[in-house]
Amino acid sequence: MLFLNNLNKVLPKFLKPYHTHLSNLIRIGPKTDGGYIIDKRVLNKIRILVTCGLNDDWEFERNFSKKKPHTQIIAFDHTVNQNFWIKRFKKDIISLLLFRKLRISKILDIFKFIDYKFFFKGNKKHYIKKIVFKKKNNKEVTISEILKNYREVFLKIDIEGDEYKILNDIKINSKKINFLVIELHNIHRNIHKIKKFLEKLDLKIIHIHANNYGGVDKYDDPKVIELSLLNTKKVKVDNVLSKKNYPIVGLDYKNFKRRNEIKIRFNG
Repeated sequence: MLFLNNLNKVLPKFLKPYHTHLSNLIRIGPKTDGGYIIDKRVLNKIRILVTCGLNDDWEFERNFSKKKPHTQIIAFDHTVNQNFWIKRFKKDIISLLLFRKLRISKILDIFKFIDYKFFFKGNKKHYIKKIVFKKKNNKEVTISEILKNYREVFLKIDIEGDEYKILNDIKINSKKINFLVIELHNIHRNIHKIKKFLEKLDLKIIHIHANNYGGVDKYDDPKVIELSLLNTKKVKVDNVLSKKNYPIVGLDYKNFKRRNEIKIRFNG
């Protein structure tokens, strides 16, 4: 009972990152939502970046490609289809006509589809398929199916709550995954699923960040977290837990600039 009470007041100890020297940690992607922390030592051990969940933001993938130009990138998101782009373009045009989009960056967003077409070509592909645990039709795909012919994988997961349905699939294929970044939603409701996933897993947490878009629970703990996990069979880490304070100044940034950053507290 004491354990359960503590879970409701701070994050459990099993979410605490393993110690990694700050000099090894770098940010890939923007200094806002969509940027993630990785261990730079893993970059030379990656053959392919697999992105699950894309929406209209591929700045992480763009930044990754600049660091590793010849790395294959494949993305999966069933929501980014023709209807998505038509609705987005109409919305952006209306906003522009009503003078809601006056900043250069916002005006350029109207041409996001062009950027999408230029980016996803050659060794970069986007598949309009939904990530599922059990495939029912050709519009769906599983992690096992994606990784069937790949090794040395960097896997990025942001599928808005559906991640819990595929945690076991990720675990089964973890030997192929050198690095994993995953966004976990509503962790206060799914903490036991997360614990089960992390048990007896070669992928170890080396960084954690609270996504302030998700807000906090009644104890001021985050509802949404971003985890960076390194395959310790590929790159060694110290077998001690981190003493860093999270967020890390100069490395972590707010997902939503108009909200306060969320400080992370651990149970031990």
